[in-house]
Amino acid sequence: MSTVIRTLIASGTMAMAVPMAFAAARPDFGPSNPFYAPSTLPFHAPPFDKIKDRDYRPAMEAGMARQRAEIEAIANNAAKPTFDNTFVALERSGLLLERAQEAFNAVSEANTNEMLQAVKAALAPELAAHNDAIYLNAKLFERVAAVYKERESLALDPESRRLIEITYDEFVRSGANLGDADKSTLKKLNEEASTLSDTFATKLLAATKEAAFHTASPAALAGLGDSPLAAAAQAAQSRKLDGYVLALQNTTQQPAFVSLEDRATRRAIYENSWGRAERGDANDTRATIARLAQLRAQRAKLLGFANHAAWKLGDQMAKTPASALEFMDALIPVATAKAAREGADIQSAIDTQHAGITLEPWDWDFYGEQVRKAKYQLDDAEIKPYFELNRVLVDGVFYAANQLYGITFTERKDIPVYQADGRVFEVRDVGGKPLALFYCDYFKRDNKNGGAWMSSFVNQSTLLGTLPVVYNVANLPKPAAGEPALISFDDVRTMFHEFGHALHGMFADTRYPSLSGTATARDFVEFPSQFNEHWALYPAVFDHYARHYKTGAVMPAALVEKIRKSDNVDEGYRLTEVLAAAELDMQWHMLGADAPLQNPDEFERRALERVHLDLRAVPPRYRSSYFSHIWGGGYSAGYYAYLWTQMLDDDAFQWFEDHGGLTRANGERFRRMVLSRGNTQDLAALYVAWRGKPPTIDAMMKYRGLTPPATIP
Repeated sequence: MSTVIRTLIASGTMAMAVPMAFAAARPDFGPSNPFYAPSTLPFHAPPFDKIKDRDYRPAMEAGMARQRAEIEAIANNAAKPTFDNTFVALERSGLLLERAQEAFNAVSEANTNEMLQAVKAALAPELAAHNDAIYLNAKLFERVAAVYKERESLALDPESRRLIEITYDEFVRSGANLGDADKSTLKKLNEEASTLSDTFATKLLAATKEAAFHTASPAALAGLGDSPLAAAAQAAQSRKLDGYVLALQNTTQQPAFVSLEDRATRRAIYENSWGRAERGDANDTRATIARLAQLRAQRAKLLGFANHAAWKLGDQMAKTPASALEFMDALIPVATAKAAREGADIQSAIDTQHAGITLEPWDWDFYGEQVRKAKYQLDDAEIKPYFELNRVLVDGVFYAANQLYGITFTERKDIPVYQADGRVFEVRDVGGKPLALFYCDYFKRDNKNGGAWMSSFVNQSTLLGTLPVVYNVANLPKPAAGEPALISFDDVRTMFHEFGHALHGMFADTRYPSLSGTATARDFVEFPSQFNEHWALYPAVFDHYARHYKTGAVMPAALVEKIRKSDNVDEGYRLTEVLAAAELDMQWHMLGADAPLQNPDEFERRALERVHLDLRAVPPRYRSSYFSHIWGGGYSAGYYAYLWTQMLDDDAFQWFEDHGGLTRANGERFRRMVLSRGNTQDLAALYVAWRGKPPTIDAMMKYRGLTPPATIP
């Protein structure tokens, strides 16, 4: 089972025989529901052409009832607890819930509506209670503990022993050792926390939509460019508004700042972004996050931990909040010093124009682009025509994967998608063997959560006989009808990043579904994705996809060189904004159970001051009130993982550079020893076995143009 609901189990294989009492829980659930039986589509892909919004709730509630019956059958088994009748049986449980929930998660995050939001809100406490019904089942835990105590004497392979240890640890960390009264308290805390997390996500989606910048004046959008201006007009029409609408991305800074010439427009968009969830209306998230932080602290104390961060990091690579903070704190002077130099260059450029202004957050990208143009003669508008989305995908992302791992991609028009923008590709291994299905949904919509992510509809498992079905979602600007989808190089990196996650899922080769693919620690799971970003600028890959959308001509060598030289131009800013967000996350989750309910604005101000990250011109990448990663996305006390895994990914890329770069031999070794292993080994040991030594900070400093600090662990 997995960490959240422990039903991250692949669809397609029927669960163990149990009484069919689950059907009584939902009389309206029967053979006409598309989730009733495993999908008959290739790879057991979800039949989105048959699924209606009304199908999800009965299927998931019936799935919960069925899994509870399966759990009771395991817990009450009269036979002596064994690995097969306890741990393997748990791995086989929850298949109905899994196939419905994975499809629902995808659609409710990327293509939601009022009905789906209502279903999500109704199911949040039910799913929390279901999770507790498994982990707090005393009889079940007795069986898990009995096998755990005998694990060394059992003739089991390493993956099976790993499953025992991880499952036992998760039961303990979920409260299995608590007394009945404490279990009752824990259930209430979990239910409220789950409800609030869903409430946060719903509020933020609405707040982000409402905070979009609207203007009737084309002059206010001077510099935006003809195609983005047409898309803004189209966005206004879709909202039944006159003029133009620029929707917000989920980050603090907004992509349009690079080109918008009107400073008042930039400031208005920035302030919309900064205060999107703090308007004092129904979508204000501050009370929600303050209570959620308090609940998490109280739960941690109940479970025997000093704070939520200590509870959360126990099974991560960092192990303790102190270790994660030591790592981040050593980076702060490195990052802020470089950001200060970058800011001074930008202010100098402003001063030469006699603009009479002091650098503000909404100025950084606009004038920073001018500095980049002056210093490197690089214009974002000049390079975008070479990054047409489909060519980047096929001739860049897919091509790099083919060169490294030998896999091939064929688009499947016959497999249904949940939204018309989606695409599906069948992935075949060397020799043509079916490997996976890959879905992509790249364009921004008002009913899509912000950011970019990867997840799965079906997880790989040799136990269940299932192959992976994975997907990538992003929020790239959709062009006006008939226009090409030209994207920035940052967007290119995003595509390579998310596909790195997809490869981690597609290459999974494990027996047990709960150890498969991306089911690893947070401070490891971003390693394969960030590592894959390196191939975006790798010469053999870059030259293959960076071609002019009209002529097909390769990007001129001089322009390529400008991109390479300017690649780290804002590294200080980028690192500082992520550090600020990661520090906010950690400080929220190091609050003790006795701490009073926090005022989020005041807490945020003090938290950033404490670590010298209260920089006016470099705000945190995410403000507390719209930090979806930590309040609704599973990254609580874990956003530092993006920095931790930068160390891993740069160190790993250095190994590739030292061994010949982009070769099939290197790719195959990385796939076999890292990408295919999921969570079947201790992750630090897995890395050392592949790399030959523990990771160091050296490559991170090198590739990001940073000056190493005196000491970093």
